[in-house]
Amino acid sequence: MTTPDAPQEPAGDDVAARIAAGYATSGPVLALGSVVHDAAPHPAAQVTLPLAMLNRHGLIAGATGTGKTRTLQLMAEQLSAAGVPVVVADIKGDLSGLAHPGEGGDRITQRVASTSDDWAPTGFPVEYLSLGGIGPGVPLRATMTDFGPVLLAKVLDLNATQESSLGLVFHYADQAGLPLLDLKDLRSVISWLVSDEGKPDLKQLGGLSASTAGVLLRELIGLEQLGGDVFFGEPAFDPADLIRTAADGRGVISAVELAAVQDRPALFSTFLMWLLAELFEELPEVGDVDKPKLVFFFDEAHLLFSDASKAFLESVTQTVRLIRSKGVGVFFVTQNPGDVPSAVLGQLGNRVQHALRTFTPEDETALRRTVKTFPKSADYDVAGMLTSLGIGEAAVTVLSERGVPTPVAWTMLRSPRSLMSPADPAALQQAVEASPLFPRYGQPVDRDSAYELLAGRLAPPPAPVEEPVREEAPERPRREPREEPREDDVVAKILGSSAFRSFARSAASSLGREITRGLFGTRRRRR
Repeated sequence: MTTPDAPQEPAGDDVAARIAAGYATSGPVLALGSVVHDAAPHPAAQVTLPLAMLNRHGLIAGATGTGKTRTLQLMAEQLSAAGVPVVVADIKGDLSGLAHPGEGGDRITQRVASTSDDWAPTGFPVEYLSLGGIGPGVPLRATMTDFGPVLLAKVLDLNATQESSLGLVFHYADQAGLPLLDLKDLRSVISWLVSDEGKPDLKQLGGLSASTAGVLLRELIGLEQLGGDVFFGEPAFDPADLIRTAADGRGVISAVELAAVQDRPALFSTFLMWLLAELFEELPEVGDVDKPKLVFFFDEAHLLFSDASKAFLESVTQTVRLIRSKGVGVFFVTQNPGDVPSAVLGQLGNRVQHALRTFTPEDETALRRTVKTFPKSADYDVAGMLTSLGIGEAAVTVLSERGVPTPVAWTMLRSPRSLMSPADPAALQQAVEASPLFPRYGQPVDRDSAYELLAGRLAPPPAPVEEPVREEAPERPRREPREEPREDDVVAKILGSSAFRSFARSAASSLGREITRGLFGTRRRRR
């Protein structure tokens, strides 16, 4: 029997209220759910994430089937409602329902009561995208020049030496004014360098051997045979099209549909990183903002880091660290926090950790490491909690509006308001064809580029075709004074070909100047 003087254990409601007080904020928030304590949810004790802290990045982790995708869906919905554009990677196709109102039921009703949610079925503005047009969605393409050597080396699984050699090939093409738009362009440049005619150029590069060039060619052919050629080419996707709002002010959710390319994980994960790298290079510095300009959810993040080179990992780390000041938030979604390198994990201030399973000794080790990444809690045994969380529950700690970690909260998460299953294929295809982006990106374009230019070198056109050259000759003196001296040695070799003149008339050409490249070797566009 307890005496009147004995200290009293706080009631569950008091503990929940104290935890929720750590999440109180004066600005707009994402409502994640309610605090669970003593095995019961406390609807009045709300767990939230300040919108202003979304660009401090985050992690959504947990074993398969614990609710990570629904957490992603819940956050994407609320961001859209707040006018923030979102990019989500839809690996299995079950996020395509974001555009359609959800369906109620007893389970939804029970969760709504437990989380004090004013739930109503709601659809959200969604733009469906697909890599190269494989699967439903507006085709996402990138030119080889834009994609760059570091990301391509990740796709091709090259070693450090081969990656360095690939960088030399891109450098040569940039200097020589040979636009790399698709796979055949890059193959033709490498083939030129190992040909009798191109050996002087190969010798000048110094660090590229003929044997390594052969390896690169074989890897490129293998990528093409796997269908990788459709991802590279034109029209190249402009990442600015990811930052849009609908007519009603809600942020557009760009869902990259990846179900049709699940068997090419290195390609689709690296392509998503290209989108993020392009945003980093293009967006201006904005510093701290009341809400992010864009939030990027990187699902199946372990695929990005698996077998990655040191250069690639360093570029990812630097991108994540610096893109915050450009108003972009990045959330990595994966099964285990250990899937994300420590240098990147240290940049993720917001954590939604679903249940972890401990079936093996390795799982036990991973659990102990995960517990060490959480703030100390007087209210929960964190290790026991992480193995006891139910479906749709998570251990949450985020950055408060003051920038300090909130108390760990066992959280019953709210239910998404949109459809928690794939959209009807016919409705999805109709939405794609009605997209304002479809006329711009729907059909591939094959302009003259490195392939045609080098074909002109190796097989000069017959005399009749060269007649227009003599007619245009008077114009050349007017152009020559404006050419940089460093161009003459290289560009003069190809000025006489009809393929060059055809390409020079294209407004999008970048001939005759070196291309400036960013962290991943991606091209920095000059506006």
